[in-house]
Amino acid sequence: MTEPLVERMREFGETVFAEMSALAVRTGAINLGQGFPDSDGPTRMLETAVDTIRAGECQYPPGPGIPELRAAVAAQRLGRYGLEYDPATEVFVTVGATEGVAASVLALAGPGDEVIVFEPYYDSYAATIALAGAERRAVTLRPVEGRFTFDPDELRAAVTSRTRLILVNSPHNPAGTVFTRSELEEIAAVCREHDLTAVTDEVYEYLTFDGTEHIPLATLDRMRERTVTVSSAGKTFSVTGWKTGWVTAPAPYIRAVQTVKQFLTFATSAPYQRAVAYALGNEIPWVEELRASLQAKRDRLITGLESAGFTTYRPQGTYFVQADIRPLGFTGGMELARALPGKAGVVAIPTQVFYDHPEAGAHFLRFAFCKKDEVIDEAVARLSRLR
Repeated sequence: MTEPLVERMREFGETVFAEMSALAVRTGAINLGQGFPDSDGPTRMLETAVDTIRAGECQYPPGPGIPELRAAVAAQRLGRYGLEYDPATEVFVTVGATEGVAASVLALAGPGDEVIVFEPYYDSYAATIALAGAERRAVTLRPVEGRFTFDPDELRAAVTSRTRLILVNSPHNPAGTVFTRSELEEIAAVCREHDLTAVTDEVYEYLTFDGTEHIPLATLDRMRERTVTVSSAGKTFSVTGWKTGWVTAPAPYIRAVQTVKQFLTFATSAPYQRAVAYALGNEIPWVEELRASLQAKRDRLITGLESAGFTTYRPQGTYFVQADIRPLGFTGGMELARALPGKAGVVAIPTQVFYDHPEAGAHFLRFAFCKKDEVIDEAVARLSRLR
């Protein structure tokens, strides 16, 4: 039998998250690989979803999203960032940010086009670009003075006559970097100079630490009109399974995204949309408490990883710590990740799978800290065996 999978998708098999989660189940290891929290979101938000179901709102909602959620998203962008969007024509609801990014790339890039990504990158980006028939050009983030950043010259060198999009993720998964205004200005300058569109993934927009500011690329000079911004409720309100996201952009971009999205899933769960609309307007104090809690958990995990012998990079945002395995005498992240459940009873993600140039990330493991303190403590105790 010939290979049934189309050629452009043959480099993608089972995701590393599925592999490592299955390994955790099989070995009974603590799973610090997949990024989902151990606790749920604000109680009243959860009750709003339940109340909506009990009220009988269980059929297809409007394809672009219920008006209440689109209005809440527009109010959030205006109140937090000073960005004004028309909820009727410039806000669009998606099945999580992953679909938002996918629909945007599929709508805006095609065969013969190139999409610039910053590696390491969230794994769906590469698959989505391949689905579009486009090609990716990776710009490497490297550790500089304790955080991952890019070389502006390498970014400029990645642009060709075929470049269509720059895909930007800040706060960045998996590196933990929050791009500075200066870094964003470099990206914006390239977009303006070469007439490129930016698609930004900002799902961790609230989850930044140590007073680090998240700056949306769309707030920079002449960038609102060429930026498609994607975010979601999953990380902000600790409901990753709800898969409720949104896209904000000028109306022509929204029409393009809607043209694709309507044939992927058409609509997003009505009860979750109504609950998220409530949360955006009422539960931001809860989110601030979450942010503080996650910062403490980050520090707890870093202290433990460094005591176990890893070198760590303190993330400015997200759920994840990058740990250098070389001080422990290891050099292959994939090999160690597969052996770690047996060696220490812990699962992590090998960062090299998020690179086009895997040698740049071969010595890193990604650990998630969005877990209960006792889970982090037990994982750290187990990892100390590696010494």
